Amino acid sequence: MRKLIVCVTSLAVLSPALAQTAAPSPSTLDRIVTSKTMRVCTTGDYKPFTSLNTATGMYEGVDIKLAASLATSLGAKPEFVASKWATLLDDLNAGKCDIVMGGVSINLTRQARAFFSVPALTAGKSAIARCEDKAKFNTLADIDRPGVRVIVNPGGTNETFAKANIKQATIVPFPTNVGIFDEIAAGRADVMMTDSIETLLQQKVNPKLCAVNPDAPFTYAELGYMLPRGDVVFKAYVDQWLHLAQKSGEFQAELDQYLK
Repeated sequence: MRKLIVCVTSLAVLSPALAQTAAPSPSTLDRIVTSKTMRVCTTGDYKPFTSLNTATGMYEGVDIKLAASLATSLGAKPEFVASKWATLLDDLNAGKCDIVMGGVSINLTRQARAFFSVPALTAGKSAIARCEDKAKFNTLADIDRPGVRVIVNPGGTNETFAKANIKQATIVPFPTNVGIFDEIAAGRADVMMTDSIETLLQQKVNPKLCAVNPDAPFTYAELGYMLPRGDVVFKAYVDQWLHLAQKSGEFQAELDQYLK
């Protein structure tokens, strides 16, 4: 009986291309280093993180300063790209910017379409109201009552949270986050729910407003920097830069300038 001898030839011989490791895709990090420009999408309406100074046309805030620090570490300069909360993901994924900075909450909806840095800080949704009404709004049940006017800015997590929790009170939309707290102070709205750190800032700059239990927010949230989905090289760099900024005290020093 004759034996059947099967000769197995290496796939590498049959198809050398299969044996080669695919070249890694260029990272956003490489583009920034080469162009010496880091494009930053930001809304310009969320103090203390990002604010557009209409008098100078320049962006200001904690994350604006930190964007400059991150860009400098790569031998580049920041270029700020105006965006809105409702379009941040689309702008990033369309390649309009390299990173999104400005108090962005990390949530699963965004995480499904983008990468995030490690958290920059923790926060949660808290209420802010006129100081004379502060005691009226200690809980969500206190806020969600007929006759209460809850003001929201469109497109972000504040609006999402309000729509999920407010069933009896009236939700009052306001076009942007700029000037929204003045509506409460002027009596055209009663309360807003936003990140606790923003309520602390607003009670500092507006003596008519008081943060409601900012140390015990309604939710737990983390804020971070939104990055292109799949770019592990750039994410690793931003993570390490942020880690060092936190450990060196640079991050806290920028935050303290606005809150203390």
